[in-house]
Amino acid sequence: MKSDKESIDKLIKDTLTEEESKFYDELDEQNVLQMIFGLFRGKNKWLLILMNIMTLVFFGLFIYCLVQFFNSEITFEMIKWATGSIIFLLGVSMLKVFAWMQMDKNAIMRELKRLELQVSSLSGRMSH
Repeated sequence: MKSDKESIDKLIKDTLTEEESKFYDELDEQNVLQMIFGLFRGKNKWLLILMNIMTLVFFGLFIYCLVQFFNSEITFEMIKWATGSIIFLLGVSMLKVFAWMQMDKNAIMRELKRLELQVSSLSGRMSH
């Protein structure tokens, strides 16, 4: 299977110009760290920076509520601190899910660009 992919990639690169070939190489699969740092590029990087700051704030408030929960001896106060802990932990979880969805969106967009480039390459080859 890998040799098929390599031969298809070679066929596509043969039909591309040097600039298009370089762009095609940049669209290759990324590891997790590359995907995480890829979130901070583009039009919405300010939003992801803000969301990461909010994640840190929510996590800090979660830790604070957790410490207060274990320092409380009154049941009603323990319920309040436990509720706060759950709410802030849910906030952290939701922000992380959003970030993972953005990473998935970026991976899908990269694959779509690869497909567009492949279709363009093959249509150029067929017209000759």
